[in-house]
Amino acid sequence: MAIVYDTYRHEASERLPLLHAGAPGRVLAWRDGQPVSAAQFLAHVRQVAAGLPAASAAVNLCEDRYAFLVAFCAIVLRGQVNLLPSSRAPQAVDEVMAAHPGCYALGEQALDPAPAGYHRLPWPSATAAGDGIAWPEIPADQVVAIGYTSGSTGMPSANPKTWRSFHASNAGNLAMLRAAVGQDFTVIATVPPQHMYGMEMSVLLPLLGGISVHAGRPFFPADVAAALAEVPAPRVLVSTPVHLRALVESGIALPPLAAMVSATAPMPPELAQAAEERFGAPLLEVFGSTETCVFASRRTTREEDWTLYADVHLHPQPDGTQVSAPQLDAPRLLADIVSLSSDGRAFRLRGRQADMLEIAGKRASLGDLTRRLLAIPGVQDGVVFQLEDEDTLGVHRVAALAVAPGLDEHAILDTLRRAIDPVFLPRPLLKVGALPRNETGKLPRAALLELLARHHA
Repeated sequence: MAIVYDTYRHEASERLPLLHAGAPGRVLAWRDGQPVSAAQFLAHVRQVAAGLPAASAAVNLCEDRYAFLVAFCAIVLRGQVNLLPSSRAPQAVDEVMAAHPGCYALGEQALDPAPAGYHRLPWPSATAAGDGIAWPEIPADQVVAIGYTSGSTGMPSANPKTWRSFHASNAGNLAMLRAAVGQDFTVIATVPPQHMYGMEMSVLLPLLGGISVHAGRPFFPADVAAALAEVPAPRVLVSTPVHLRALVESGIALPPLAAMVSATAPMPPELAQAAEERFGAPLLEVFGSTETCVFASRRTTREEDWTLYADVHLHPQPDGTQVSAPQLDAPRLLADIVSLSSDGRAFRLRGRQADMLEIAGKRASLGDLTRRLLAIPGVQDGVVFQLEDEDTLGVHRVAALAVAPGLDEHAILDTLRRAIDPVFLPRPLLKVGALPRNETGKLPRAALLELLARHHA
């Protein structure tokens, strides 16, 4: 029976391809050590799309990256929206679903408990025909995803993305990586595809850039090494500072890398240097947000300034920075404070408006205080953040959490006292076994406050 996809309800003068218009036989993904062609992938997408419920949106909870790719495109092909919570924790999923009445959740695993309206992805047949299938096109102004911020500075917020905006943001990332690698490559990512960084680097690049991706999400160093060994060179590792630090400290040998990419948290220059020396590949740090997608990059070991992608322009404001980019229908204001180069094509990050502290007429930033905490020998992880309560003078106190098995709180504070102004010393500073990082290594503010409260109780 012929299927009429909901996509065709859209009235649009411009349509853009669902997949890179390359050879149908090109490898789009590697799964269980086997290549999956673009034509085979599209056949899987059509199979899954045929069985999706009628709705306007779906929460894409797929863990396997290939399953996510199939589900993502099937949802788009049906004219529905991929809802991408900042976390797959039940509460975060429930909150997003409550904001979209009538939506359903989709995943390849049996979940217990499962979200209301959970639809288990029927795994596509390995014998699905991939020959002679016309490459579908999607209305450029169709909203294909809604990404949610991590909540690191407050409550998560929704950010709709059109197919046109994803095509535009992918062009910038592809140009940056091709300039570094010099040819097509395979991505291995430690970050989930639901996060916008993971979406850009491990979903859009294989769909729209003609490169291939490993289907897994390796976590431990041995898993990363095994995943890299399953795909051909050149290989690009997409990761975070937390995962890269674990790889460096593990001492594990990795198959040759063409490049490493990092985001989600500031990359300490010392870690970048260690990673490049250890794995013999350049480390590229990318700059962006859920609101804007990536719009700048740098090689952290060689540059302090960030280089803007083509046709991106920044306009510093008193309360942040206005970003104009090809993927944005209108400029967006970010809380980051920057200073531009003389030609306007590069910038230096000075901090975030919400991170700037002023106590007794002195100024500092939470980011710089955290960097100094992490620079203390023996501190494996840490964060400095501002509390909500004010003291008697109306000043918000500064607190810190540190993972430092061989140190005590007094030793850490004594070292910090030599590095920062005493008015910015964190009180309290508590040692913890681990920080409450989410899947991408970010630290939601609510989780930090909860952990602090538990240790004070």
